[in-house]
Amino acid sequence: MKKNPLTYILLLFSITTFSQKVTLYGVIKDSLQNPLSYANVIAKPKDVSKNLQFAITDNEGYYKLVLAKGDTITISISYLGYKPINYEFVALKSTKKDFVLQQSSEQLDEVVIEMPVTVRGDTTTYNTQKFIDGSERKLKNVLKKLPGVEVNKDGSVTVQGKKVTKMLVDGKKFFGGSSKLAVENIPADAVDKVKVIDNYNEVAFLKGLTDSDDMAMDIQLKEDKKRFVFGDLEAGKGNSNFYKTSANLFYYSPKTNVNFIGNINNIGEKTFTFRDYMSFSGGVNAIFSGNFNYKGGDFSQFLQNRDVVESRQKFGALNITKTTSSKLDVAGYFIFSNSDIKNAIETQNQYATLTEDRTNTTVADNTLGIGNLNVEYTPNDKEKWYARTQIKRTNNANENSLVSVVAANTNTIGTDRNLIATYINQNIEWHKRQSDKHTFSSIVNYVFDKNNQNAFWQTQDNAFNGLIPITEQSLYLINQIKNTTTQNIDAVFKHFWEVNNNNHIYTTMGNKLLLEQFFTDDSQTLDDGTTNNFAQNGFGNDLDFKLNDLFVGVQYKFRTGIFTVKQGVFAHNYNWSLHQQTQLDQNKWVILPEFLAKIEFNKSKKITINYNLKTSFSDASRFANRFFLQSYNSVFRGNERLQNNLFHAARIYYSRFSLYRGLLLFSSLSYNKQVKGVRNTVQFDTNNTNPALRVNQFLTAQLFDNPSESLRGNIHLEKTIKELKYKFDVGFFNNQYLQQIDNVLQTNKNKNYDYEIAIETLFDDFPTLEIGFKQNVGRFISSNNTSKFTTTSPFINVDYDFLEGFIFNFDYTKSNYQNKTLNQKNVYEIANATLSYRQENSAWSFKLKAQNLFNAQFKQSNSFNDFLISDRRTFILPRILLFSIGYNL
Repeated sequence: MKKNPLTYILLLFSITTFSQKVTLYGVIKDSLQNPLSYANVIAKPKDVSKNLQFAITDNEGYYKLVLAKGDTITISISYLGYKPINYEFVALKSTKKDFVLQQSSEQLDEVVIEMPVTVRGDTTTYNTQKFIDGSERKLKNVLKKLPGVEVNKDGSVTVQGKKVTKMLVDGKKFFGGSSKLAVENIPADAVDKVKVIDNYNEVAFLKGLTDSDDMAMDIQLKEDKKRFVFGDLEAGKGNSNFYKTSANLFYYSPKTNVNFIGNINNIGEKTFTFRDYMSFSGGVNAIFSGNFNYKGGDFSQFLQNRDVVESRQKFGALNITKTTSSKLDVAGYFIFSNSDIKNAIETQNQYATLTEDRTNTTVADNTLGIGNLNVEYTPNDKEKWYARTQIKRTNNANENSLVSVVAANTNTIGTDRNLIATYINQNIEWHKRQSDKHTFSSIVNYVFDKNNQNAFWQTQDNAFNGLIPITEQSLYLINQIKNTTTQNIDAVFKHFWEVNNNNHIYTTMGNKLLLEQFFTDDSQTLDDGTTNNFAQNGFGNDLDFKLNDLFVGVQYKFRTGIFTVKQGVFAHNYNWSLHQQTQLDQNKWVILPEFLAKIEFNKSKKITINYNLKTSFSDASRFANRFFLQSYNSVFRGNERLQNNLFHAARIYYSRFSLYRGLLLFSSLSYNKQVKGVRNTVQFDTNNTNPALRVNQFLTAQLFDNPSESLRGNIHLEKTIKELKYKFDVGFFNNQYLQQIDNVLQTNKNKNYDYEIAIETLFDDFPTLEIGFKQNVGRFISSNNTSKFTTTSPFINVDYDFLEGFIFNFDYTKSNYQNKTLNQKNVYEIANATLSYRQENSAWSFKLKAQNLFNAQFKQSNSFNDFLISDRRTFILPRILLFSIGYNL
């Protein structure tokens, strides 16, 4: 087998490097022989031109330093509250050396400044100046150099395998706590320290009462960045009229913080994505997190379409925080995003007896605005008030051209969809520490969510024959109005009783009221200008849906040794009514038990086990008992006799982290089983004389017993050996569910697994290379057939700082896609490269970016749903070469 020359280069270089290194390792303890975790071990070479090395002890007090052979080095060991030790070491051979630190009664201010990492309780502080070398551009470059910190491609941050859920700057939320906007835009040279706060709670006296695993990261700015404007500006021009401009401006002072982020481009760079949107969906304190699960408006059209053939993006975000007094903080942000895109998708859909080839071209103009105001009032250290207001508004226009081919019969349909959605959320939250044993929290929350959607279908083909009651015309014009208005009015009260340090009893009571209106109107515009309304044929909905949930629950939490256990039960009284052609009222009680256990062996090794019996109700559209058109080939009718879904949800999670062993491991296993579940049933128009119309679908909703069961697992492992980091990821998802097609009940199975293997170099004077291989295998099994898809993708990522001020980044993925059922194969390569230059102490920077370097035309993927298998080819932007100039303020 012919090997890649790069493999030999890496092997030779690693062997050469390893042979020039020696290891100093051991244990650091106190005078009572207790291990000291997170002690700092700093190695200072006698040759000042060489880099300082450091290590941090793990939970068992172990440390390890990899040093250049032959160097004379001063080893400094420091720990808060202990006298530091200095030890001279000549690195001739690997040596085990233990240290014992003596307690000190003096304040070690000088030592605190020197420490790269300090730990106080749940707070870990990184002194970033000990880790960076000046080549960093943004916050993400700084974070990547901190031990135990990872920054993913989507902008999310993890520390010791745990995700950061709140991002703060000098103690204040940055754009509502978004990590992506922070890591991608805050300049690296503004960062002084990074604090990581585990088990974070905005309300200090609630910490320890909640089971939230929130982790906050607080970016501490340098003193000289706290009283004036700083940031950067960038403008770039590329081939074929491609362009990009961006601005990141920040002002911080003790009482006022102002942040602005702006971006305009046509290179497909989408600043605001679905993941970002979810982090801006409003919020309440973690103690209420299980009580609110609003959809937050229909913004799906705005959030989709990442792969496009044309793109024009405009994004602006402004965040202002003002401390008006020692008791009152006011913060707000406004986000605007406009996306003009065009995408093209070719899809092959496999139904039970037919195959359909679709070509979709969509032009979309999507605008989104989010405004948020947050008032925080602290009358004293035992009471806290919040008043939050959030408004979201979207206006989306989509023009779609679709060509559907079935058995050599072609239908061409044009579709225009317009959506205007408004979402308003107002809540008032109160927390009171009444005494050492009793704490109270309550919230009143109101949500208004209105969606007005108009759809218009146009075709010269008889595509709707047999699907809707059309009148024969030379040109078919179909109109639909679909409006949904939802209101939620909720109140929740919680009492925390701390019987003692190890036993707590929590009581919750509340009421949630949902009011939902659902209206549809489907009609045809005839050649003479009159309207053929389908209402007389069972179309058109006008439904008022009301759901009231009165609930009370009690939870008992206790701690013994390494175990923390919480068990509880909630009783819900659901009362719902539907008013359409007739009035229907129903009422029922549901008892929902829950269980949570945490086993904390130490700060870096934990197991979490939880189980819940959960319930949910469908939205009003599934209760609407008259027809409405869903798409050019499907009609849906709800079922007013539906009841609640009921399902078991269980999960076990294990995490392990060790700096000494260079180990990061976390794994999870989740199991879900529906006891009662609502699923769509489908009836195909199999008797239609036109084969192209046999894919027409009539859907309705039905409640099934034991309709689905799923098992999901994942293992993520990272291991550092000398100057190489090895990564291994594996995941699987097995799901089986009932599906009723053409009045026949069948069991479908969906089996997927994926894995990724990678190796990353960590050499000081060598490019950071990550070389890996990943594969995804999907298998769909129905009563009629089995389909299998595989995507195999070797990849390489390069980050290289060289000469003085140059940075080179490169990523490459080769995807080998196979539809093994139809014996279809496709190979495509995606590569991007960036070369940037900034001279030390210069405000100017220059960047050359190559996007889609090999000019790939499309990406290939697949998906399954209840009754079809789709093989999809999505076309993408062509090769882009962009030169930009930046200026740092």
